[in-house]
Amino acid sequence: MVRHSKLDVNSQYIGRPLPIGVTQWLGIRYAAPPVGDLRFAPPQDPANDPEPKQANEVSNIEPGRARTSEDCLFLDVYAPTWATSESKLPVFVFIQGGGFNGNTNPNLNGTGLIAASNNSIVFVTFNYRVGPYGFLTDGRQITANNGLRDQRKALHWVHIHIAKFGGDPAHVVIGGASAGAASVALHLMAYGGRDDALFNAAAAGSVSFGTMLTARESVYQYNNLLVRLDCVGHDPLACLRSKSASELQKKSAKSPYPGAMHAPLFMWGPVIDGEIITKLPYEAFRGGKFLKVPVIFGDDTNGGTVFAPDKTSTRSESNRWLMDQFPHLTINQLTRLSELYPNSNQTMCPEKGCWWRQLSNIYGEMRYMCPGLFLNAAFARHGVEASYAYRWNVEDSEEMAAGLGVPHTVEVGAIFGPDNIQEMAPESYHSNGTNADAVQRIQGHWARFIKTLNPNHPQSDISTHWETWGERPWSRLLFDTGGATRMEKIDSGLRERCEYLASIGIALHQ
Repeated sequence: MVRHSKLDVNSQYIGRPLPIGVTQWLGIRYAAPPVGDLRFAPPQDPANDPEPKQANEVSNIEPGRARTSEDCLFLDVYAPTWATSESKLPVFVFIQGGGFNGNTNPNLNGTGLIAASNNSIVFVTFNYRVGPYGFLTDGRQITANNGLRDQRKALHWVHIHIAKFGGDPAHVVIGGASAGAASVALHLMAYGGRDDALFNAAAAGSVSFGTMLTARESVYQYNNLLVRLDCVGHDPLACLRSKSASELQKKSAKSPYPGAMHAPLFMWGPVIDGEIITKLPYEAFRGGKFLKVPVIFGDDTNGGTVFAPDKTSTRSESNRWLMDQFPHLTINQLTRLSELYPNSNQTMCPEKGCWWRQLSNIYGEMRYMCPGLFLNAAFARHGVEASYAYRWNVEDSEEMAAGLGVPHTVEVGAIFGPDNIQEMAPESYHSNGTNADAVQRIQGHWARFIKTLNPNHPQSDISTHWETWGERPWSRLLFDTGGATRMEKIDSGLRERCEYLASIGIALHQ
């Protein structure tokens, strides 16, 4: 049976039922094409289209990758085939990562997570504008944070239409990884913590607190783009809109932050615009300016290894690279970081890479792990009982041999299942692999949290029970190699490092 979903008066999408009891709708337009006069504009409602459309093909993503186009504002829905408009199933909306400069997790397949829920949830994922398309602003004509506005538009779409697919608009959990997890945090603090009834829980991995500028501070990016595209002396916005996507893509190269020597890993990103984002994340969450909902935050053991340059060979190179990412770092702060993160490989020097792991440890904790733990503590401190922390420590032999340890966001391949992501998941995550049980374990926790806002099975024993931050402060659930789990106390060294990083976070514009 082919299922139709009528989204508005004149639009209809035809889903594809799969043999596993799930129906998928791929490539549903949630906003008008952001092209022509809508390039660099907030997302607008799509036009009605009376012709029924087969929703069975993955959609375009942002320019720069395969199957790309600026016309990229589409979403995918996966729902149990048995569900009806009266089912009111819990909904999980996943925001993909990519540093706000790309789309790292496009077209995720939700069937694995739905299966883990016993076919009792609805899953939504979507594309949004990144790079200059989503985060360019001149502080005047070009509205800031259009990429976040796209995300918000998708969440509004879910609120209005998800019941047609069997979902409950009053039970929506948002999630994400890396920049997607940063987006989750930003939606929690959006508009000063205003509740627009778009979601009522969040589960995010590797929350990212990067350098955040104000809209005015980011105008150098706009000015550089005008010069590169020869738009000086013309109507700037009209000139920018007249350029082809290829021209814009080629000329939108990263520039150093003011005061830095080299371009950062991720230049384009959200800014403080006084509207969606009113404060720096460390400031907003410390002050309680966020939605008080159940949350899961966590990270991988070695979140910095895929980012830090593996040829880093001196302390000077390590410090310079850190200052390119966080240009407000002071000499005193760098000195303190050297004390907190001694180089255990220094006896190797001056071999290439002898400072790589020291640098990756700093960056992984400064940008990802410590912000996540800070959020767990903030939610508990401001009265949210259901604040759950985790560490993914599931070792894959190939990643370990490459020196990556347990790298950034690798658990996405476990949460969705190793066959359901475009990026290759570790071989050990597959059904015959040594970590197949770990995949099953995290999928179970995620599915239960989506369904009940509690990741624990009602009959779980003490060895598998996931305690909240309030029950056991500075503790988290450890997902270990092979599938074992246990609560671990966060050691005093990590706690000291995270408390120091939180103390300088606002000064670093995080």
